[in-house]
Amino acid sequence: MNRLEGNWWSEPCEEHGSAFSLKVKSRLHEEQTAFQKIEVYETEKFGNLMVIDGFVMLTSRDNFLYHEMMSHPALYTHPAPKRVLIIGGGDCGTLREVLRHSEVERALQVDIDEGVTRAAEKYFPELCESNDDPRAELHFADGIRWVKEAAPGSYDVIIVDSTDPIGPAEGLFGEPFYGDCHAALGEHGLLVQQSESPLYHMRLLGEIHRYMRKAGFADSHTLHFPQPVYPSGWWSATLARKDGPIEGFREADAANRPFATRYYSPEVHQGALALPPFMKEAFANLQT
Repeated sequence: MNRLEGNWWSEPCEEHGSAFSLKVKSRLHEEQTAFQKIEVYETEKFGNLMVIDGFVMLTSRDNFLYHEMMSHPALYTHPAPKRVLIIGGGDCGTLREVLRHSEVERALQVDIDEGVTRAAEKYFPELCESNDDPRAELHFADGIRWVKEAAPGSYDVIIVDSTDPIGPAEGLFGEPFYGDCHAALGEHGLLVQQSESPLYHMRLLGEIHRYMRKAGFADSHTLHFPQPVYPSGWWSATLARKDGPIEGFREADAANRPFATRYYSPEVHQGALALPPFMKEAFANLQT
């Protein structure tokens, strides 16, 4: 069980015999919404910590790793990303990174739980600094239904910035949802899904690739990056392209990006595309 014991908040990963702990100063917020329990703690070294249903969602100190890698690789892979849909992402960090791209004309964020965004606005205001951008639209609704009801070809990039595949997020990891994403994407459309730990969750990663291909995507590829506060400290995002192979990206544009990043760079992008041998072996049977 996830618990606060003394000054330490811990999240065990029972199936892999590990745990992650942070030393906390105080609990800042606790709320049971219609969908989940949201808690925010002040930690000693990692800034503020948001916990949803007992699982770490983000901290002030290291969230830039996740948010930059969930957004910039996909946006620099698409030739002209003008219309972006974010499913989940209620903390608004991915939305902020998306809107750093001047070519984006419209960015919609659809999260089922408004409570996450309101907590982020109060305790992680730096992540919400683009919420008032005229290109941004915040909707609090069921993302699965939103995509299902989207007009064909509505978006250039869909980013699934979801929690783990349990509870409200479970349906975001299946073939029917990926099929709806495929239909909602236009020419050269890209889907990116947060896809858990390559060390702990290879079975799930394999299922994500298999379901993406069965849903009609021409190619899929997993990028990996560090994420200290998530189980194993090693995380991933999986890209799927609607109508062609995932090869190359707008490297010159990435190198000349007119905004600062703390982790993402063309070199990091290229390195994240390289798969360790055990991942290559696991994905070999997925090639079409």
